[in-house]
Amino acid sequence: MARFLNSNIRKFLTTQIRMSSDQLGELGKGAGKGGGGGGAVRQAGGAFGKKQAAEEEMYFKRKEQEQLSALRRHHQEEIDHHKKEIERLQHEITRHESKIKKLKHDD
Repeated sequence: MARFLNSNIRKFLTTQIRMSSDQLGELGKGAGKGGGGGGAVRQAGGAFGKKQAAEEEMYFKRKEQEQLSALRRHHQEEIDHHKKEIERLQHEITRHESKIKKLKHDD
Protein backbone atom coordinates (compact mmCIF):
# COMPACT_ATOMS: atom_id res chain seq x y z
CA MET A 1 0.00 0.00 0.00
CA ALA A 2 2.76 2.45 0.93
CA ARG A 3 4.64 1.58 -2.26
CA PHE A 4 1.48 2.34 -4.30
CA LEU A 5 1.07 5.75 -2.67
CA ASN A 6 4.71 6.59 -3.18
CA SER A 7 4.52 5.83 -6.91
CA ASN A 8 1.40 8.00 -7.26
CA ILE A 9 3.05 10.84 -5.43
CA ARG A 10 6.17 10.40 -7.55
CA LYS A 11 4.08 10.50 -10.77
CA PHE A 12 2.24 13.57 -9.56
CA LEU A 13 5.44 15.41 -8.69
CA THR A 14 7.16 14.56 -11.98
CA THR A 15 4.08 15.70 -13.91
CA GLN A 16 4.01 18.97 -12.00
CA ILE A 17 7.70 19.54 -12.59
CA ARG A 18 7.32 18.89 -16.32
CA MET A 19 4.33 21.20 -16.57
CA SER A 20 6.08 23.99 -14.71
CA SER A 21 9.14 23.75 -16.96
CA ASP A 22 7.12 24.62 -20.10
CA GLN A 23 8.19 28.21 -20.57
CA LEU A 24 7.72 30.62 -23.41
CA GLY A 25 11.38 31.45 -23.70
CA GLU A 26 12.73 34.62 -25.26
CA LEU A 27 10.56 36.64 -27.56
CA GLY A 28 11.51 36.35 -31.21
CA LYS A 29 13.48 33.12 -30.82
CA GLY A 30 11.41 31.16 -33.32
CA ALA A 31 8.67 28.55 -33.32
CA GLY A 32 8.26 25.59 -31.02
CA LYS A 33 8.94 25.18 -27.32
CA GLY A 34 10.80 28.13 -25.99
CA GLY A 35 9.81 30.19 -29.01
CA GLY A 36 8.12 33.51 -29.21
CA GLY A 37 4.42 34.02 -29.37
CA GLY A 38 4.22 36.01 -32.56
CA GLY A 39 3.65 36.07 -36.29
CA ALA A 40 5.49 34.59 -39.27
CA VAL A 41 8.58 36.80 -38.99
CA ARG A 42 8.96 36.06 -35.31
CA GLN A 43 8.36 32.36 -35.89
CA ALA A 44 11.23 32.29 -38.32
CA GLY A 45 13.51 33.52 -35.55
CA GLY A 46 16.78 35.25 -36.16
CA ALA A 47 17.49 38.97 -36.31
CA PHE A 48 14.17 40.01 -37.84
CA GLY A 49 12.17 38.16 -35.19
CA LYS A 50 14.21 39.74 -32.42
CA LYS A 51 13.84 43.16 -34.04
CA GLN A 52 10.08 42.79 -34.25
CA ALA A 53 9.93 41.63 -30.64
CA ALA A 54 12.00 44.65 -29.58
CA GLU A 55 9.74 47.00 -31.55
CA GLU A 56 6.68 45.48 -29.88
CA GLU A 57 8.26 45.91 -26.47
CA MET A 58 9.01 49.56 -27.26
CA TYR A 59 5.44 50.08 -28.50
CA PHE A 60 3.94 48.66 -25.32
CA LYS A 61 6.34 50.61 -23.10
CA ARG A 62 5.41 53.80 -24.95
CA LYS A 63 1.69 53.02 -24.54
CA GLU A 64 2.23 52.32 -20.85
CA GLN A 65 4.03 55.65 -20.41
CA GLU A 66 1.19 57.48 -22.19
CA GLN A 67 -1.37 55.81 -19.94
CA LEU A 68 0.61 56.64 -16.81
CA SER A 69 0.95 60.24 -17.93
CA ALA A 70 -2.79 60.50 -18.54
CA LEU A 71 -3.48 58.93 -15.15
CA ARG A 72 -1.14 61.38 -13.41
CA ARG A 73 -2.81 64.29 -15.20
CA HIS A 74 -6.25 63.00 -14.19
CA HIS A 75 -5.23 62.64 -10.55
CA GLN A 76 -3.73 66.14 -10.53
CA GLU A 77 -6.99 67.54 -11.92
CA GLU A 78 -8.89 65.70 -9.18
CA ILE A 79 -6.56 67.13 -6.53
CA ASP A 80 -7.00 70.66 -7.89
CA HIS A 81 -10.77 70.24 -7.95
CA HIS A 82 -10.85 69.02 -4.35
CA LYS A 83 -8.61 71.88 -3.22
CA LYS A 84 -11.06 74.35 -4.78
CA GLU A 85 -13.94 72.58 -3.05
CA ILE A 86 -12.13 72.76 0.29
CA GLU A 87 -11.53 76.47 -0.21
CA ARG A 88 -15.18 77.05 -1.13
CA LEU A 89 -16.40 75.12 1.90
CA GLN A 90 -14.04 77.01 4.20
CA HIS A 91 -15.54 80.27 2.94
CA GLU A 92 -19.00 78.86 3.63
CA ILE A 93 -17.96 77.88 7.16
CA THR A 94 -16.60 81.34 7.94
CA ARG A 95 -19.73 82.93 6.48
CA HIS A 96 -21.97 80.80 8.69
CA GLU A 97 -19.79 81.40 11.73
CA SER A 98 -20.10 85.14 11.18
CA LYS A 99 -23.89 84.76 10.96
CA ILE A 100 -23.88 82.88 14.28
CA LYS A 101 -21.73 85.60 15.89
CA LYS A 102 -24.10 88.25 14.57
CA LEU A 103 -27.08 86.36 16.02
CA LYS A 104 -25.36 86.04 19.40
CA HIS A 105 -24.50 89.72 19.34
CA ASP A 106 -28.13 90.64 18.61
CA ASP A 107 -29.34 88.70 21.67
